[in-house]
Amino acid sequence: MIKFKIITIFFTLISFTFAFSNPKIDARSAILMDFHSGKILYEDDADMQIYPASMTKIMTSIIAFDLLKEDKIKLSDEVIISENAWRMSKSGFSSMFIMLNDKVTIEDLLKGIIIVSGNDSCVALAEGIAGTEGAFADMMNEKAIEIGLENTNFSNSSGINDPDNYSTVRDIAIMSKYLIENYPVYYEYFKEKEFTWDRTGGDPITQGNRNPLLYKNIGADGIKTGYLAVEKYSLASSVIGKDRRLIAVGTGFQTKRSRSTDSMKLISWGFRNTTTYEIAKKNKTSFNLKTWLGKKGTVEGIVKENVYLTIPKKSIKDLKVFVEYTGPIKAPIMKDQEIGNLIIESSEDDENRKIPLYAKEKVKKVNFLKSLFMSFNYMIWGDA
Repeated sequence: MIKFKIITIFFTLISFTFAFSNPKIDARSAILMDFHSGKILYEDDADMQIYPASMTKIMTSIIAFDLLKEDKIKLSDEVIISENAWRMSKSGFSSMFIMLNDKVTIEDLLKGIIIVSGNDSCVALAEGIAGTEGAFADMMNEKAIEIGLENTNFSNSSGINDPDNYSTVRDIAIMSKYLIENYPVYYEYFKEKEFTWDRTGGDPITQGNRNPLLYKNIGADGIKTGYLAVEKYSLASSVIGKDRRLIAVGTGFQTKRSRSTDSMKLISWGFRNTTTYEIAKKNKTSFNLKTWLGKKGTVEGIVKENVYLTIPKKSIKDLKVFVEYTGPIKAPIMKDQEIGNLIIESSEDDENRKIPLYAKEKVKKVNFLKSLFMSFNYMIWGDA
């Protein structure tokens, strides 16, 4: 048996890049992430503790989406509006303007949270799901641990002033990626530009989405704005380019205008100056590896995860992608048996990766006589 290297430069180019120029972002804390690869393209004090304000509502939505996915609640389920929830609409906060003792569906509350950033709808949803907002915050924190948020704590469902409601832009980017990846159907709410609440006992109220990037022709489809006097303006945004998505999170913008322009500047910089490659698709992209004493001369190797690579354009000349295995691989070979590795080498130190390859199918061993013949043939001709 010998170690084989199959050089494999076949990946799909997802976007083109141009020369680098450092982005100048007037924010206290910011981060830019490639959605597919998870690669951090830019960061500035990304682990600094911040008050996430209404970006908290991303997690509030995730909790509801989890329960919808598990069929524990339905969009048509109704919540009776408590005085706690109703008073939020009377306190000067952004609101859906729900009415005391009214019955409101989960779907309308979600639209009130996601599209118009209603703090009253957050409290109503939290109480409808968990009984109290405090119990709902416990659910949020359990989910934060589950998805790997390391510097986040939630104390309420809306993000209103509370020193115990904190996070980082890195954690918010991770949370945003999780949202988009796991709930693509429900995520469609985030790009809706307005919501009309046909309230009981009054005229319908139409409000626009507070995300300024949705009104620009740049491919934005989410995610959430925020504002607190202590934190100033913040924005978690997602923009789709050609077969590619970037997630940006920034906070400490001094004005609404700078929140919009600097977020666009950061995202535009990312699209111009980095490239993402699709290396292999989970259970789909296959590699042929030689077998020994098998009823088939090769076995298909597949990866169990989507493999993407994001690098600066200048690094393309140093990129190598190849399959490495010790072979020919002796039969019998079981389905899902680990048979080799997909190797990615780049000048970007953190991109030198080894991804296991697994047999896509079972390969049976030939019978004794054929095995004897093949072994004899190999001894004579050296042809495995």
